[in-house]
Amino acid sequence: MELVVDAQGLVKRFGKVIALDGLDLVVRRGEVLGFLGPNGAGKTTAIRGLLGQLRFDKGTATVFGGDPWRDTIAIHERLSYVPGDVSLWPGLTGGECIDALLAFRGGDGRAKRDDLIARFDLDPTKRARTYSKGNRQKVALIAALATDAELLLLDEPTSGLDPLMEAQFRECVREATGEGRTVLLSSHILGEVEALCDRVTILRHGRAVATGTLDDLRGQTGTTVQATLDTIPAAAGELAGVSAMDVHPTDGRQRFTARATAEALPELVRTLLDAGGTALRVEPPSLDEVFLEHYEEDA
Repeated sequence: MELVVDAQGLVKRFGKVIALDGLDLVVRRGEVLGFLGPNGAGKTTAIRGLLGQLRFDKGTATVFGGDPWRDTIAIHERLSYVPGDVSLWPGLTGGECIDALLAFRGGDGRAKRDDLIARFDLDPTKRARTYSKGNRQKVALIAALATDAELLLLDEPTSGLDPLMEAQFRECVREATGEGRTVLLSSHILGEVEALCDRVTILRHGRAVATGTLDDLRGQTGTTVQATLDTIPAAAGELAGVSAMDVHPTDGRQRFTARATAEALPELVRTLLDAGGTALRVEPPSLDEVFLEHYEEDA
């Protein structure tokens, strides 16, 4: 599959602070890649480097096959960027700001612009200085989505939006990928990532500590299995791939909870059922659990 972004071994230092420490990042054409990590993990630094706003100290990176630092203009003709904190021209109206941003790309996008203004419930006649943070985000999102950009770099794009507008954003991203466009989405809203992303890359201290589909990452984390029994079978604790076991008394019986790998799951369920287990529940980990597991070491 064609790679829109291909970055290997990226390093970026700011004085004594190491923002990126050997980051590998790949974004395939037509996919939505979730870019996750807490504040300071290096997400925004990586995106700024891909935009050509800063130069990496080490490593290689290409966007559409070009170097972000040397081929910035050619690359920017094919992408749109939305930061998490948007600044606008205070004296212009929201509509004028959108038109100016569209004009920079040399396109019109008028029909799509008007449709997006209605969908995001933005009053384009108000001066930008009167806009809330959420409305400033709407202006940037409308300007980005109204273009024919092949790549959307979205860094906390829904910051300040209410739940209704977040839902509208998700629908617009689905439409964009349906048109064959590619999205790199950095977000702290894990539900948003879970709903939209084909793959996820999790950063910790400037490195990618996990990359894959949600199913891949869930398989690495393990599935939670819970059952109620009279007596917990000793075999359940001896199975390879079963961990984080816990037992609680409940209504004269025992509630057994454990985490199992994909390989261990069938045997664990069979063991619990053979031992008379009832109220059996098998639950794959949420993205929240996957994300947090990769930060337990730091905690």
